[in-house]
Order: sequence, then C-alpha cells, then structure tokens
Amino acid sequence: MKHLESVKRIIVLQLCLLGIVVQTAMYGFVWLSVYKDVMYNTWFRTFYFKGYLLLFAIYFLLLLFFTTMYGGLKLGYLKAFDVFFSQAFSLLFVNVISYLQISLLSLKLVNAGPMLLLFLAQVAFSAVWTFLCQHFYSQLFPPKNLLLISGERPIDDIMQKFAERKDKYNIVKCMREEVGREELEQEILQRYDGVILWDLSTVMRNKLLKFCYSKGVRVYMMPKIPDIIVQGATQLHLFDTPIVFTREYVMSFEQRFAKRFIDVVCSLILIILSSPFMLVTAIAIKCYDGGPVLYKQVRCTKDMREFYILKFRSMKTDAEKDGVARLASKNDSRITPIGKFIRKVRIDELPQLFNILKGDMSFIGPRPERPEIIQQYIEDMPEFTFRTKVKAGLAGYAQVYGKYNTTPYDKLKLDLIYIENYSVWMDLKLMLLTLKILFQPDSTEGIDENQITAMRQIKEEEDKG
Repeated sequence: MKHLESVKRIIVLQLCLLGIVVQTAMYGFVWLSVYKDVMYNTWFRTFYFKGYLLLFAIYFLLLLFFTTMYGGLKLGYLKAFDVFFSQAFSLLFVNVISYLQISLLSLKLVNAGPMLLLFLAQVAFSAVWTFLCQHFYSQLFPPKNLLLISGERPIDDIMQKFAERKDKYNIVKCMREEVGREELEQEILQRYDGVILWDLSTVMRNKLLKFCYSKGVRVYMMPKIPDIIVQGATQLHLFDTPIVFTREYVMSFEQRFAKRFIDVVCSLILIILSSPFMLVTAIAIKCYDGGPVLYKQVRCTKDMREFYILKFRSMKTDAEKDGVARLASKNDSRITPIGKFIRKVRIDELPQLFNILKGDMSFIGPRPERPEIIQQYIEDMPEFTFRTKVKAGLAGYAQVYGKYNTTPYDKLKLDLIYIENYSVWMDLKLMLLTLKILFQPDSTEGIDENQITAMRQIKEEEDKG
C-alpha cells in the first residue's frame, strides 16, 4: 500500500509538472515572438540568453507556487473541474504579474492582447490536459473500497458527500457500532482499502483506531472538538513520560503586530481601489427604493465584544420587521434584485473594510455572528464560544474550506482548526485562497430550508463519548 501511494504521488506530480512546463513554454513562445523586440526600444540594447532563462524560470516558479497554493496539483484528490479551476485561476494571477513585469522592463504599458490570447490558449490546454490526466488517473487507480462504521446518528449526509466522489471512494458496506467490537474487527480484516470511523463513541472509536493501526488499515475519521483542541497542544516530556500540554489561547506580540499591520495596510489599499465600486453601488441602492445605503447590524468579535458590522443593504428595508433574527435562505424573497447581484459578486461586504481599519474585525478570522444567534447555538453547543477567542474576520478557514450553508457544528470545527494552528503564513494563505472562492457560486448560497441550526442531537452524541 505504501509503495502504491508513493508511485501514485510520483505519477501525479510528473503529470502536473509536465503541464506547467508546457504552459511555461507557451509563455516563452509569446515572449520571444512578441515582447522580446520591445526591449530594444528601451535602455536594454542586449538581452542575453541567460536573461531569457531567468524570466522563464521566474514564470515557472510563480506558476508552480500559485498552482500548489490553489490546489491545482491535487489531481485525483479534487474533482477534475476543481483542479482545472485552480489552474485557470493560477494562470490568471501569474499572467497579470508577468504582464506587469514586462511593462516594467519596457518602461511603459505594453500591448496586453498577446498576453490575453496566451491566457486563453493556456486555459484551453489546461482543460484538455486536466480531464485527460484525470481519466488516466481513474483508470490506473480505481476508487477505494471502504467500510463505514457509524454510531447512532443518521449517515445520510456523509453518504451523500462520499457519493459525490465516486471516482475516489466506494462505500461497500455500512455497519453500526452496536454490533460489537468483535464483529467489527472481523469485518475490518476483509478486503477493504480503508475504514471510515464516523460519529462513534470515544471508547469504541479509540479501540478500533488502534486495531486498524496495528493491522496497517487506513482510517478516515470524523474529529471531535477535543481532537482539534489537542492539535494545537505543546508536546512536553516529564523525564521519560510524554505529555500533551494545552493552554489558554493567546497570540504572541509578534503575531498580533503582524496581523494588525497587514489589516491596516491592506484595508487602506483596498478602500482606495474599491471606492469607485462602492460609490456606484451606493447610488444604485439609493435609487432603487430610496432606503438607507448601508445596513448596520450588531455582531460579536473577540471575547464576545459587540460592534456594528457594515454592509451594503441587499434586502428590503422591512426584512426583519417582526424582530426575529434569521439567516438568509436560498431564494430568499427579502433580497432585492440589486441585492442579489451585489451578494453574488460580494460587493455587499466591501464596507467591512472600514470595520477592519477600525479594529473591530480582521481580514482572516471566524465570521462574526449576531448575539441572539450565538445564544441559540450555545444552548445546544456551548463550545460555540470557543471561536470568539480571536478577532472576527471578513473571511476565515470555514469560508475557504466550507460553504455558506455548512452546518454550524462543522463551521465551529473548521474555525477551531484555524485557531489552534494559527500563524501569520496561514493568514496570508487564506487571504489568497479567499480570492479564489469569490468566483465559486456555492460560496454565496443561503442555508437550506431543512438545514438545522441547533445541533442538539450532534452534541448529545458527542457527549456520550
């Protein structure tokens, strides 16, 4: 199994690198055919062969960095369209940077037409290459046959998610933990490529996990909140005894300074750049129904401190005339036509740049919730307050790796992963990844009408562990 995994990673890496090399060669062709001669009209009289190699190497490394960052190398792990979308987004980033690089070398803004044609050709190649590689991968590495072991909680949701990746997973059999450890262990020893431990009691889960580890069986496991908290723990040794040490969450002075510096500088730059869009949006909202342009709402940030979050108003002025707080749902009738558009392109969030500049929010952090909604969650999920250990954010780990309609319990887990593994580099990475999800339609979906927001049943199941 280990040898097969190594071979798989090598094949995937080679295919992806070959694709990047071809895209770099396409850039090199355009540069030599179009932009090389531009240099001779500036103070560059000679541009040596080593200079060409340096430019192409920079392009290759930039494309490799952004493709890795956005998941364009995760062939076989992500869906084919997600891999293609990541590669296309990376190409857009790198080509914009390369165009600015060429313009700087030319001491003027050069014709962008060839770069645009290059981008379109690269995207076309990426689409064909990605789907061919994905087909080759699926033929070479068929889906893994899995055994799913669950507790009392319904498994419809997780079964549906695994069913969406039939190219990667095939759940052959489902069993409940109530059948007993002995029968479960006998079944695990059958010809399965892995075992899913889903929402089991802690005692049973730990026993099965150690059994699978001893037999070399791979495990897919749903983490509980204590598992995530331990991820951020410090490893100590008391003489010859290993100890896992958890403490109250506190950022270091250097981390707080770097985070605030990034927030102030980036918010000022973005406020200046986005001011024309904000002005047009404000005029459009005012002209539509004459109501207020901005929507102010009380939200909670670090340590449950309340503040007024700013948004462009996307709903009717009497959207909550009954005084009941509720989340937006799919096809919400309260949203105006202009509101649907600004929500789709995320323009409604731009005024929050002033919240960031003021210090109420950060660019990256758990999304701020309304006090009354937090109280609803706390009644069934007291751990929900854990996410207020850091300042609220414009975007966060749950927004990048989840969806708008991800359940509160899963959002809490994602936010805790961010808190327990925080670093300045993680903030920068999530800022770059946020740019990608802005173009994904499911990132703006409302909650489903049948989606529960009080997770009492899940909490009770975890408490049994």
